[in-house]
Amino acid sequence: MDIKIIKDELQDIIQGKSGNSQKTLIQAIASYLGTSQRASTMAEDDKHYKQEETKSLINYIDQNNLWVNDKVNFDLFVSEGAEQKVYIKNNKTVYKLNDSIYYSTWHEYFINLMLNNYFFPETSYTLVGFCNIDKTLYALVEQAFVKANQPTNLDQVKEFMEANGFENTRNHDYYHPILKIILEDLHDENVLTQDGVLYFIDTVFYNK
Repeated sequence: MDIKIIKDELQDIIQGKSGNSQKTLIQAIASYLGTSQRASTMAEDDKHYKQEETKSLINYIDQNNLWVNDKVNFDLFVSEGAEQKVYIKNNKTVYKLNDSIYYSTWHEYFINLMLNNYFFPETSYTLVGFCNIDKTLYALVEQAFVKANQPTNLDQVKEFMEANGFENTRNHDYYHPILKIILEDLHDENVLTQDGVLYFIDTVFYNK
């Protein structure tokens, strides 16, 4: 695909202008937070910014009945990392609870979800709603359950990324110099291999 077309599509998605299947709850909230961001007098790196953004997001959740604390069966816990907790939903999908700790803003987190869904539709995220657990706000997303049946070859990951225009910057981090997109942490727990096919299940995208 022409790189200019990709750039235009990505900008439309990120700016909330897309008229295709990307126009989801994820995009609606990203657009809402983006509008709040533009209206704020605080810089994103202000330590109070995310607190105010979270209050605004909770207000949106309240108004749109997006609380889903009863969706997750906490007995079906699978794993937990620095960023999220994973639970089995059924034999085809998993739930993931994410508190956006890797991101300076919630808006960045939702941009990450949209970029993942654009580049890796086979492991796309669906935003189910939000949970308040021990006074911490989590987004609850659903994703296809991928069962790895062979080890992931990180050289193959690097080859795949470079074939798609991404440069390896350090360790498991990549950057697309034309699209201005950073993709980090592509180690063998975040990229699984099933029948020789790579599945990117835990991406950390940043739109530079």
